[in-house]
Amino acid sequence: MGGARDVGWVAAGLLLGAGACYCVYRLTRGRRRGGRGLRLRPSRSAGEAAGCPARRRGPEKRGRSWLPRTREDLTNGSYDDVLNTEQLQKLLYLLESTQDPVIIEKALVTVGNNAAFSVNQAILRELGGIPIVGNNINSPNPSIKEKALNALNNLSVNVENQIKIKIYINQVCEDVFSGPLNSAVQLAGLRLLTNMTVTNDHQHMLHSYITDLFQVLLTGNGSTKVQVLKLLLNLSENPAMTEGLLSAQVDSSFLSLYDGNIAKEILLRALTLFQNINNCLKMEGCSATQPFTEGSLFFLLYGEECAQKIRSLVHHHDAEVKEKVVTIIPKI
Repeated sequence: MGGARDVGWVAAGLLLGAGACYCVYRLTRGRRRGGRGLRLRPSRSAGEAAGCPARRRGPEKRGRSWLPRTREDLTNGSYDDVLNTEQLQKLLYLLESTQDPVIIEKALVTVGNNAAFSVNQAILRELGGIPIVGNNINSPNPSIKEKALNALNNLSVNVENQIKIKIYINQVCEDVFSGPLNSAVQLAGLRLLTNMTVTNDHQHMLHSYITDLFQVLLTGNGSTKVQVLKLLLNLSENPAMTEGLLSAQVDSSFLSLYDGNIAKEILLRALTLFQNINNCLKMEGCSATQPFTEGSLFFLLYGEECAQKIRSLVHHHDAEVKEKVVTIIPKI
């Protein structure tokens, strides 16, 4: 009896080992194949309009996935391969079992690229892939952490996936606000938080990090500023977050976002932030006399210096900026 069990375990080990070897082969084989493949169109929703972010960011493909090429792909150059359920299962097993950082990083890129397609977002969840990917955000390797965040970002486009991904929000926030400014990890974390706050369901989990968001907004470079503003715009559309936004302690340099010479993609979003907060105050029947402390966002937005800056934008050279300002001026 004991001998039979031993034989069974050996067979199982050989089977799993074969699966892992297959995945390594599948992951690395694509690099040796020639030809140029274009990409399938990933699932996505409305894009950005008028220089301001849409409520939903579509998934993104980041980096080479080292997926295998078929003869058809090589001849017509039309598609990247998309893994099927069996292949995804083997890939997840490999990701869970290997300790090789190079393989882990490549596997995460492949998972992330496959998660750019709506059908695979559900399959990866059903295969238990979300915690397998999510465990890698704790990696001390910044590149692995970034790739894991990118994969979770694409998976988070699916609302059902968000229910499982939300357990990582606090960890992602800590990484975003304590890690290197303008780093790839910080931007990947901000993109994930932006997707997770497209609906109101999980926005309350960021309530204690609002002041940190404004700090990163004011100290980050252009790309970081744009990404933080996208996230703040999501929060600013929810009346339940209005008080938290207005009470946040924000440095007075925030008003520089309303200078006429600021980049248009930043200026438009900063104006939209003000517009959204105005709309929420109107919806809630709140007045601009609530007891917010000095140094809060409320004092900055509804102070005379900000009013003067916004009025001066009526003469801005860009038509979209002027149009946005006209909608705000009657409310300041």
